[in-house]
Formats: sequence, structure tokens, C-alpha cells
Amino acid sequence: MDVYENPATWTARPVRPRWQLALRFAGSVVWFPVVCVMWAAVLAVFLVLSLFADAITPFSDSFEGRFLKAMEKALDGVMRLASWCVSWPELRHEGDIAYYRARVEKAVGKWTARASAPARPKKPKPPVECAIPLRDYRGVGGWYVAEVALAQGWELRPTDEDKEVRLWWSAASRVG
Repeated sequence: MDVYENPATWTARPVRPRWQLALRFAGSVVWFPVVCVMWAAVLAVFLVLSLFADAITPFSDSFEGRFLKAMEKALDGVMRLASWCVSWPELRHEGDIAYYRARVEKAVGKWTARASAPARPKKPKPPVECAIPLRDYRGVGGWYVAEVALAQGWELRPTDEDKEVRLWWSAASRVG
């Protein structure tokens, strides 16, 4: 679905049953700390391996890049184990449109403040792209993200609305 579509078709997700969210939350309370420990263990293993990798890096052009990609893939894989987890605010505010509207406005406002900040010397340039995750807009739909973002000067990028809404700061091309 990575194409330009009419954002008006990006509707809110159906409200999940309360009992299902309660079960997920209970599982999250137990499972998420386990995932955090696993993530820290994988990171520790890669840090130890990186000590030995430093000896190989001077002799190989591509080893460092492949090592970093392997580390990123392993850490992302561990965090993906917690993708079904439900947070306390999600449990409390499921179906609350006003809560999700405020959440979208806060997320887009944060990215707008970052993108519109002037560039400082010897610092990275402000971001020109961002992605608002489904977790932030599931109660109001991607169309509301598009509406708020367009009003603040963002443009839509090709987006998979089932995961995130991707935005591009259009003023970045005009700033000299």
C-alpha cells in the first residue's frame, strides 16, 4: 500500500474489546520486562563481539556495516516480540476520540517544532521526514493525522496507513 491514496479513506480502527485489552495488558506486565532483559542481553553480546570485531574491521571494507546491520536486525527482532503489548493509557482510553486527537496533535506538534527549528552550527540538521505510528492515531484514523499535519506545513509521503503515516517537512526545500 506504499502509494499515494486519498487520506479520507484512512478511517479509525474498530474499538477492541475491553476483555481482550485487559488480557493483553496483563500479559504485557509479565512479558515486557522479559523482553527488556532479552534486549539488554543481546546488546551485551554484541558489545562483547564488537571488541573482537575491532580487530577485523581494519582488514575488511564491509565487515563493520554487516556487523551493525546484524546487530540492528537482532535488536529489532527482540523488540518485535513485544509488538502485541498494550500500555496502561491504551487500556484506559480505547475508543476515546478526544484522547487520540490530543495524542496526534501532540505528536505532529513535536515533529513540527523539531523540523522548524533553525539549524545550529556543528549540530545535525533538523529532521525533514517523520512517521506517526498507528499507536498514536488508531482511535481517530490516519485522515486526522493528515489533516493536522497538512495544516502545520507537512506533506504526505507514500504511506502504509496500517502501520504509520509518513510525513515530509515541505519547508525544508525552501529554506536556503
